[in-house]
Amino acid sequence: MTLQQWLLILAAECIFTCISGQSFPQKRLCAFQVTPQTKAYTKVGNVSGSVQLCENTQCCVGYYRVIDDQLKVDVLACDIVEKSCPDATCKSQVRYNGLHIKCVCNTDLCNSNITWIPESAEPPPTYSYSLVQPKKAAVIILTGTLLVLCFLLLIVAAKWKSRFKKKNAESDIRLKMRPVKMNQENTPFLDDYSVSRLCSCKTTKTSEINAANIELQQIVGYGHFANVWRGKYQGSTVAVKVFPASWKTKFTAEKEVYELPLMKHAGIVHFLGTGRKPDGGGWLIVLQFAECGSLHSYLCKHTSNWMLSLKLCRSLSQGLSYLHSDLHIHGLHKPPVAHRDFSSSNVLVRADGTCVLCDFGCSTILRFCSRHRCWQSQTTNMEGHAQLGTLRYMSPEILEGHVNLSNSFCLMQGDIYALGLLLWEIWMRCSDLFEGGIAPQHLLPYESELGDNVTLESLIQHVFHMDKRPSIPKHWELLPQGSVLQELLTDCWDCDPDARLTAQCVADRLFCLYSSVDL
Repeated sequence: MTLQQWLLILAAECIFTCISGQSFPQKRLCAFQVTPQTKAYTKVGNVSGSVQLCENTQCCVGYYRVIDDQLKVDVLACDIVEKSCPDATCKSQVRYNGLHIKCVCNTDLCNSNITWIPESAEPPPTYSYSLVQPKKAAVIILTGTLLVLCFLLLIVAAKWKSRFKKKNAESDIRLKMRPVKMNQENTPFLDDYSVSRLCSCKTTKTSEINAANIELQQIVGYGHFANVWRGKYQGSTVAVKVFPASWKTKFTAEKEVYELPLMKHAGIVHFLGTGRKPDGGGWLIVLQFAECGSLHSYLCKHTSNWMLSLKLCRSLSQGLSYLHSDLHIHGLHKPPVAHRDFSSSNVLVRADGTCVLCDFGCSTILRFCSRHRCWQSQTTNMEGHAQLGTLRYMSPEILEGHVNLSNSFCLMQGDIYALGLLLWEIWMRCSDLFEGGIAPQHLLPYESELGDNVTLESLIQHVFHMDKRPSIPKHWELLPQGSVLQELLTDCWDCDPDARLTAQCVADRLFCLYSSVDL
């Protein structure tokens, strides 16, 4: 038998096996239509006319705008990453004050039809979007794919491995970059946790502070739920967070985080205790005073050199890594905590130029309780858009309202996205990274692109649909550390939550920068 005959037999067997679905899972086919603003979806699968063959997901999505009680297509495509999509048909989900409609489904071309009931109409109309010979296009795509699979049969293992190339490479980097000296503070969060109702677990109780012994001197910060005062307690300057009586739930939520065992760390503001105003009109949390105020106010007033900016970034990532860590020391357990409102206004700067994390009123605690794993938070609300956090720091998946709570890292990954934005803010005020040593004025993430007052809709369009991020100066590519900075930022704010780094890995990379680059 000739070599050509052997190849024909092998190809026939491959096609038969592929069609029978025994070796390769059949890829999802989705209706495809995008606008210039949503063309990022062209990258998530092979496009043939109005049909797309998905590369990384079994889910089709549709996004529509409601204009005069009619639907206008924003996106028909494969989903960007694998998510939960239990529906076989395109069931409409009204979002963003009724101005947008979304559907996610799990059968071929299911996003080409959506049933939707406009407010002004009684019978539900069905919107069908014609596909240019979808069956023919589907056959062409599948046939081409099968042939390619046959010729690539010998390197299937290599292609499979490439799907996880980034994760495996990241593991290698972490092994190479990890400092030699390790302790339990650097233990990464590895356990899987599932979602359940609130549970009662013991915390380390602190002694109550008699509010009569606290002297409130001057308000230094205003927040949604509390004001922060500079005050005196036992001869020392302290920060006193004062909650109105009506916000006891927020006070309790933040107090629970501070009172967790083993919560003392150089990257987390030192907690001194709690109290209640003598007249019963409010609740107090007493903290160590940070002389330089919030990171936001610090960056507005000061630029930094390379080493100082690295110091800010390292302490910031180390603090978040400790917050995310799962520690068991001498019979005590500090569970992982997701901050959920990580912004430059919720980070403080000490006089020594290090950052400390604060403001845990929106945080979520992951703990073991009576042999069951559960989320614990007084404020957890994942319906629609997470009702917590600062809008411009919300990750794409939280903005879009599609957070997979079965993934134990989902809220941690939102913190990592915000960490990338904070690193960008710090480096954009580093004089050594700009020609002539003149750094631009401090801007919040997306302020130059979307203005001072960003809206949910504008962020969804810019961050989720267009997959845009804050601009990284082009000339950084010419700097010794420029490529490392750019890679670090993009690996933190990746659109795929699972592709983002851990906080500890960010700290490790910054350690290597600190050791190897000296401007």
